[in-house]
Formats: sequence, structure tokens, C-alpha cells
Amino acid sequence: MTDYIWYMSYGSNISYDRFMCYIQGGKPEGATRTYHGCEDQTPPLDQKPIEIPHELYFAKNAKVWNGGGVCFINPDKNHKAETLGNMYLINRQQFIEVVQQENNAHKPTDINFERAKNQESSVIKENSWYGNLLCLGEKDDAPIFTFTNENYLSDEINQPNQHYLKTIIKGLLATHQLSQSELEAYFLSKKGIDKTIIAEVINQL
Repeated sequence: MTDYIWYMSYGSNISYDRFMCYIQGGKPEGATRTYHGCEDQTPPLDQKPIEIPHELYFAKNAKVWNGGGVCFINPDKNHKAETLGNMYLINRQQFIEVVQQENNAHKPTDINFERAKNQESSVIKENSWYGNLLCLGEKDDAPIFTFTNENYLSDEINQPNQHYLKTIIKGLLATHQLSQSELEAYFLSKKGIDKTIIAEVINQL
């Protein structure tokens, strides 16, 4: 598995259909941006649910989601925190291109996977929303990576829009099979979430 890694998603890419827009190109439902996809459009070899000890929160104003906040995780571990995700087994070049698309970068992103694995954290693109690469361990001899901001954006907390939440919830339902009460409890523990909106979105689904 040396040429493959697990990409762990904790936001909208929990949804397989949403993630495949990064791999094969397309426009996610409710978003305003069309993605060009990867040069290698082979689907993930596998996907698995995962839980990590990093705090999830919603921040910034994402144009692609009509100005709503999007998911980030605190780069510092917190064993009292519970963040659910979905991880996909893809090749390293696909992961590099996913990072480029996530950061809307036009130049190739240089990633030293071994350094990131050894240090557990590596800033691969400064002053970028998702320029901090985190290594979360390994599964089946392949490392698990995700990305977030290099800082904890406590001053930029912002509520997500309903389309973004729907995408995440659909992914959580498919991956973790959460009940309605479990979904509500999960989201209400996250900064940037309004109780009224999360209840509306869950009821719509």
C-alpha cells in the first residue's frame, strides 16, 4: 500500500457523491463551483468510517457554499472531542490533486508525506484555508491523512448554510448510520451550529 493513503474527510466530503466531484469532476448539489477532478479518475479502492480526537467547528465564509461557514478541525488533539468522518483509500497523486482543488490552487502542491507522517503535522501551503496536513495514524499499512487550517479559527466562527449541512448529514447517515437524536447531539456540540437550523435540515431529510 506504499502508493496509497487514506484521505480522511470530516466535512462535506463525508458524502461519497460529493467527494467523487474531486475525483471525477462535477458540481456538488447546493454548491456554486464545478470541480475539474483528478487526472486519474479511478474511484477509491475502499472507504471506512472513522472517529478522531480533534474538535470540529464551522468557520469562515465559503463562496462555494453561498457564504456559509465550512468545517475545520482544531489541529491540536483533544481526547474529549468527537469528530466523525469517512476515509477513502486513494493513490498519493489523487490526494495531492484533492488538496489542490480544496485550496483552489493553480500550481502543483508539494507534499512530503514522510515528513508529515513523522511530525504528525506539516504546513504544505501557508495562508491557505486547508494548508495544514495532519497524519492521523494508519490503517491496513496505509497512512491516514487529512487537512485543516494551521490555526484554530476561533475569531471566524460562522454558521453553515443548509445545503452544506445536508451534504454532511447524508454522508454521516450513510457512513455511521446515526439516528435523528444522535445527529442533533453531534452537531449541537460543534461551534457555529444553530439549534433551529440543524433541526430544520434533519427534518427535511
